[in-house]
Amino acid sequence: MGIEQKSGNLGFFTTTLEAAVNWGRTNAMWPMTFGLACCAIEMMGAQASNYDLSRFGMEINRPSPRQSDLLIVSGRLSRKMAPVVRRLYDQMSDPKWVIAMGDCAACGGIFNNYAIVQGVDEIIPVDVYVAGCPPRPEALIDGIMMLHEKVKKEKLAGTTNGKATRVAEDTVLA
Repeated sequence: MGIEQKSGNLGFFTTTLEAAVNWGRTNAMWPMTFGLACCAIEMMGAQASNYDLSRFGMEINRPSPRQSDLLIVSGRLSRKMAPVVRRLYDQMSDPKWVIAMGDCAACGGIFNNYAIVQGVDEIIPVDVYVAGCPPRPEALIDGIMMLHEKVKKEKLAGTTNGKATRVAEDTVLA
């Protein structure tokens, strides 16, 4: 018995363009990892077989910013490395998202000095913060699922220079 017999005579389904586009974006995020400290080990563990990020469509961590749309910054960011992170973020294609993994990436952690950026959000916009020192792979997976929920709520806001722009649902004015 095939699916045709089980579903009856339903030959089509309906959805909105936004829902279809956001479904595709959530199921095909290509992460670029930027591991700077001990959080990077936990990020690598999330890619291993015990946690398996490939079930979320993240088969491989991309080596180039032009091939990725999700930047995972894990660990403390020094002032010398901040322009590099900004350049990589600028080279990523739109739409792009950022996860700050760990306390050091979120707020500088225990390193409250002149050499460490007190949060990646001083350099680039951050979509999801994953807390912990270092955060477990489960926490990173939870952060990715939170990002998926955020992407599913985004609206297509028209075009700018031929490109579709995205606006979060809470910033759309009625």
